[in-house]
Amino acid sequence: MTDLASIRNFSIIAHIDHGKSTLADRLIQFTGGLSEREMSAQVLDNMDIERERGITIKAQTVRLKYRAKDGKDYELNLMDTPGHVDFAYEVSRSLAACEGALLVVDAAQGVEAQTLANVYQSIEHDHEIVPVINKIDLPAAEPEKVKHEIEEVIGLNASNAVLTSAKSGIGIEDVLEAVVTRIPPPKGDANAPLKAMLVDSWYDPYLGVVILVRVVEGTIRKGQQVKFMAGGTEHLIDRVGCFTPKIEQLSELTAGEIGFITAQIKEVAQARVGDTITTVKGGAAEALPGFKEVQPVVFCGLFPVDAADFEKLRESIGKLRLNDASFSFEMESSAALGFGFRCGFLGLLHLEIIQERLTREYDLDLITTAPSVVYRIQLRASRTDDAREIYLHNPADYPDPSRIEQIDEPWIKATIYTPDEYLGSILKLCQDRRGIQTGLTYVGGRAQVSYELPLNEVVFDFYDRLKSISRGYASFDYEQIGLREGDLVKMGILVNNEPVDALSMIVHRSVAETRGRHMCERLKDLIPRHLFKIPIQAAIGGKVVARETISAMRKDVTAKCYGGDITRKKKLLEKQKKGKARMREYGNVSIPQEAFIAALRMGEE
Repeated sequence: MTDLASIRNFSIIAHIDHGKSTLADRLIQFTGGLSEREMSAQVLDNMDIERERGITIKAQTVRLKYRAKDGKDYELNLMDTPGHVDFAYEVSRSLAACEGALLVVDAAQGVEAQTLANVYQSIEHDHEIVPVINKIDLPAAEPEKVKHEIEEVIGLNASNAVLTSAKSGIGIEDVLEAVVTRIPPPKGDANAPLKAMLVDSWYDPYLGVVILVRVVEGTIRKGQQVKFMAGGTEHLIDRVGCFTPKIEQLSELTAGEIGFITAQIKEVAQARVGDTITTVKGGAAEALPGFKEVQPVVFCGLFPVDAADFEKLRESIGKLRLNDASFSFEMESSAALGFGFRCGFLGLLHLEIIQERLTREYDLDLITTAPSVVYRIQLRASRTDDAREIYLHNPADYPDPSRIEQIDEPWIKATIYTPDEYLGSILKLCQDRRGIQTGLTYVGGRAQVSYELPLNEVVFDFYDRLKSISRGYASFDYEQIGLREGDLVKMGILVNNEPVDALSMIVHRSVAETRGRHMCERLKDLIPRHLFKIPIQAAIGGKVVARETISAMRKDVTAKCYGGDITRKKKLLEKQKKGKARMREYGNVSIPQEAFIAALRMGEE
């Protein structure tokens, strides 16, 4: 049993690409967790997509043994948490499992939006925060300026910040010493009834679901019968251990320690992040605070480009779901796109990652419909139905407008950091997206803007537009602030008077006409010409708000008439005209798959 005084549990918090995973690599190497031969870059990032993009998607943990300068041996439990806003709940549980945090800030870029969001979460958990200024060997590094920024923006004393370069290994020992001396040891009674927090879980094809736990009170051993308090299920523990980062089996985990357990669980959905684990006999009476169900925020349809791939897509989504319980799906069919799935995601990055993993790992070509958010609709009573409240996440299920009392849409509070010269364009972008400015402050040469925005306007392409306006320098972070009433309407797209359900969307009345015109213009360029005129219309209910017409291809029916009477030519042209009118009535417009993909991908200009 390890002495509590020699345990340190800490996480690393930072903005994307500030060197968090590289610092974790150096700490593992310095303490001898892996030999030189076993080492690889971003050793805690398991997925190719994590390594390529330089982001952490799943929280990882590693136990390090360190002999400090005071001659004592310490057990350091390091949590490498995701930095992106979509995974904010996972981050909050990882932080709840620690007593302190290393705040990593890039010496050249300074404090960014996501750094702030995670630091405030860490402060809420009453953590001891150690500022670490990374990349000090870069030519553009300004450590003194960054120290001043940390003090000014976050309000932390940065005079004793640790200066490091994780890439070249400068100052790594100073970081470890700061962890040992400045982060407090955990509290807990090893003999009390068991209370362990489920920090994260993932699926392993050999072990089943592997559960990452932080033991708060009591001891967890192999062979114990345990109960998940929020899930209400019971399981028998068959393996207890920790990552060093290799798997190391242990006989028990006691209060204050972080490790993993397996219990022959087949689905990640049973092991919910934030749940409390206790023993079936003589267990804890109350669960640990802070558990909440993770709800999808953004929805979109995923359809295979080749209809024959539907079964393969169903299988692939099922396998991904084994590893990611925060992603939900249900089957849907579309007249234009065939069979597919309506999927729910935690945010736009989550959507992108799932889509990319399906394309890469399962070799699927997919069409993604325009992303939408969840709307709350209050319906009036009708002769056949009572007044009720429904939640809508597919524009195709939009109810009869005459029955709608009110529509509420989700809003977010966004924090944007930007260099001064791009501020004007960013304010205009937020204004165009129905934003309400709530704050503007300056930190050094950068502006911090706070806006309240409808999530509907952000899911389209807000992030891409922000990055292109600011040449990649602006950073963006958001949190949800609830639902508000909005003047929202369903805009349908009709091609040759036939509605195309895959292109319908819910928009604010003020931008419906502009967005409809964009979509019609784009489809005019994408749909090939037929032998008859094709009208493309954007309509709200029965009212058409935008229209484009694809002109007919003309077959030269008079080619065989050379010379002779003009009436012969007129007769042939008249016959062609009647045929075209009949064809427009009965003819089908075939919209090629590429046209759908291009129209949906571009979202809006």
